[in-house]
Amino acid sequence: MSGRLEGIWIKRAHRGPMNAAERGTLVAGRGLVGNADQGRRRQVTIIEREVWARLMRELRADAAPSARRANLMISGVSLAGRRNAVLLIGGCRVRVLGETRPCERMDEALPGLREAMKTGWGGGSFGEVLDDGEIAVGMAVRWVENDGGRPE
Repeated sequence: MSGRLEGIWIKRAHRGPMNAAERGTLVAGRGLVGNADQGRRRQVTIIEREVWARLMRELRADAAPSARRANLMISGVSLAGRRNAVLLIGGCRVRVLGETRPCERMDEALPGLREAMKTGWGGGSFGEVLDDGEIAVGMAVRWVENDGGRPE
């Protein structure tokens, strides 16, 4: 199953705005160039377009996906339950380390959003960047089934 990279957002300062970008650079072991959070376990955060759309229907709202404060939005690929799986975005691999738990900032963006995101990986996932490379909105996204090294 393959999907698509739908959006890229860079947070240049802690608690700062999420700036949309058409392109970005991933650095192995660090994260997204220009993003405030670099080099820790949570190098990049990812949400699904389909899950965001479901949350907006449930809350009868129309908040922009950047309100989630994730770095990447994908479509056509489910993140739920994929801890330790490797996601290929263009030519860059990202290992999903876990589920991103929603914080109080979600209710600042939209009342009720935090609670709505608590089930089924509704807050998306976080991961570590395994390869340096350029990514761009529209690139293919898919799971790497055998991560014995570089993608096939």
